[in-house]
Amino acid sequence: MAQDARFEDGREAPLNLKAMDAEDLQVISSLVQDAVFPVTEMTWDRRRRQFGLLLNRFRWEDAPDTESRSRPFERVQAVLAIEDVMGVSSQGIDRKDADLILSVLAVSFEAGEDGTGRVVLTLAGDGAVAIAVEALEVTLKDVTRPYVAPSRKAPHHPE
Repeated sequence: MAQDARFEDGREAPLNLKAMDAEDLQVISSLVQDAVFPVTEMTWDRRRRQFGLLLNRFRWEDAPDTESRSRPFERVQAVLAIEDVMGVSSQGIDRKDADLILSVLAVSFEAGEDGTGRVVLTLAGDGAVAIAVEALEVTLKDVTRPYVAPSRKAPHHPE
């Protein structure tokens, strides 16, 4: 007799998610909120039509209970990849400043005609990166083991 899977039966594993619509992208956005990365870790391969970003994301999926937590908070390096890219633009960031560290606030999709649109990375400090796409296809994949967050704290957003 078959039975439904239970949450307790799951195992901790690296994330490997794909978003093919705006609703899926909201899940990825929530998981990369407060991710940090050097500006040098953004790449656009025009020939392959891919945009990639290596980021250090806070493991929100492992931090629901911040009050009674007995172990340190973690981050993990992950690749955010966007396919079918037609163009990339940015505002409010100096791409030439190799020491610049950016922080992700949200990832959203602005739909255009016939499935086209823009994936927008909203960054702290009024910066943004807009990636024009032929179709929405975004992946998030953890590529290292989790490590203790340097601050040992969960990110905090004052109201």
